[in-house]
Amino acid sequence: MAVQITIRGVPEDVRDELAAQAALSRQSMQEYLRGELERIAARPPVNVWLQEVRRRTAAAGTVVPASLILEARNSDRR
Repeated sequence: MAVQITIRGVPEDVRDELAAQAALSRQSMQEYLRGELERIAARPPVNVWLQEVRRRTAAAGTVVPASLILEARNSDRR
């Protein structure tokens, strides 16, 4: 069942920017914000994601040296 959410105290410039983004997406502000809220809710918070990455790294028992990461990153820049 859908629920309603009210957010008070949103600055006008923030509201204006959200309205502009909604218009660019050819959506009402309600449709746009619902989609953004669904996108946010579908992704884990950064701290939860980092904990999972650290847990997997510890479980694997391997460490990739920073030098190899930088070398791989730079390999296509030459």
